[in-house]
Amino acid sequence: MQTQRETTAENSANRDTVRQTVADIARFLQDTFSQRLTAHIAGIEDAKQVGKWCTAQNAPRIDSELRLRAAYQVFQTIEHAENSHIARAWMIGMNPQLDDDSPLQAIAADRFKDVMAAARSYIKGDL
Repeated sequence: MQTQRETTAENSANRDTVRQTVADIARFLQDTFSQRLTAHIAGIEDAKQVGKWCTAQNAPRIDSELRLRAAYQVFQTIEHAENSHIARAWMIGMNPQLDDDSPLQAIAADRFKDVMAAARSYIKGDL
């Protein structure tokens, strides 16, 4: 059963994610993690495409958008429960629940549910 803190963090993150355009999400991830890492998350090799997404010159393929939205939502979930510095560190750090991959690496590998489960565990204090 989820605590009030977990439910509030997840609901706020979900609302934030749904309301953002893909350009806004790409820009946020680029500003937070770098253009190159955002390209990795999205599963593309040309990091310059991220800049084009940020300015809405073009849009990512659906599989890339799914990864970007997942990364944004998980980041927002941790940030709502903690703060942006902790959320960034959590997203790039090794995670034992993800076989020592970082949450960003796991998202790039389409392991969205595993990452959200790890985020919930973190918020609960299980890890």
